[in-house]
Amino acid sequence: MSAPSYDHIRVEKIGSATRIEINRPRRSNSLHSESHFELDRAFSEFNSDATQRVAVIRGAGSRAFCAGTDLKDLAVRGERPLPATGFAGLTERFDLFKPVIAAINGDAVGGGMEIVLACDLAIAVESARFGLPEPRVGLAASGGLHRIARSVPLKCAMDIALTGRLFGAVEALEFGLINRVVPAGALEAAVGELADQICLCAPQSIRATKEMIMVGLEEASLEQAFARSYPEYQKMLSSSDSEEGAAAFAEKREANWTGR
Repeated sequence: MSAPSYDHIRVEKIGSATRIEINRPRRSNSLHSESHFELDRAFSEFNSDATQRVAVIRGAGSRAFCAGTDLKDLAVRGERPLPATGFAGLTERFDLFKPVIAAINGDAVGGGMEIVLACDLAIAVESARFGLPEPRVGLAASGGLHRIARSVPLKCAMDIALTGRLFGAVEALEFGLINRVVPAGALEAAVGELADQICLCAPQSIRATKEMIMVGLEEASLEQAFARSYPEYQKMLSSSDSEEGAAAFAEKREANWTGR
C-alpha cells in the first residue's frame, strides 16, 4: 500500500517514530481547513499503525511552530470546517494512547499553543514564544481554555488567557507548559533522545500508562480513578510483553518487545 500523499504537511516514519511537519512556512505554519484534515489523516494513520510508538510534530523552518488559524484564509474564504478530532486533528482526539511530542522550533501562538497543550511532552528552542492572543482579535481560545486550566495553576492560566500576551520559552518552562528549553541547534537531538527513551519501553505499557493518566484525570476523586476500568491496562496485563519484561529482567538482558 502506498503512503498517503499530503500537500500541506510532511510525514516521515523513522524506525518506531512518526515525524509530522506542518509545511506552510510562508504562513508561519498557520492552519486552514485542508491542513487540519491532512493532520487528522496523519494522526489517524499513526494511531492505527502498530509499528509506530511515538509521534513528533513540528513546524517547517525556524520562525514558527504554528501561528494558529490562518486568519487571511479565514477572512477570504469564510468559516471552514474542522475534523471531528479538532484543531490540527489532535486537540479533540481523546482515543490516542500513544505519546505525542511537540518539537517547538518557533512561535506557538493561538491554535499553535493549543497543539502544544494537546501533546504529552514538549521541547522548545530558546527563541520560541507562546500565547493565546485570541481576545486581541475579538475571539476566545475555545478548547485551549479548557486545556490551559487543566495544565497550569489557575492564576497562571488566567494570566495567559485574559491578557493575550506573548511570553518566552523560559516562562513557558516555569509554567510547566513544556519539559525543556534547548538551543535551536539542539532541538532535533533532544527530541530524538526523548523519543528513543520512550521506544525502549514496552509499547503496550506506554499505551496503558497514558490511558491511566489521562482517563483517570476525568474522575472527580482518586478513589473513583482507582475504581475505573482501563482497557489498555488490561491488555498490558495479558500481553506477552509483560512476560518478556520479567524474563529479560531476570536474565539481565534487553527485552525484545513485540507489542503483543
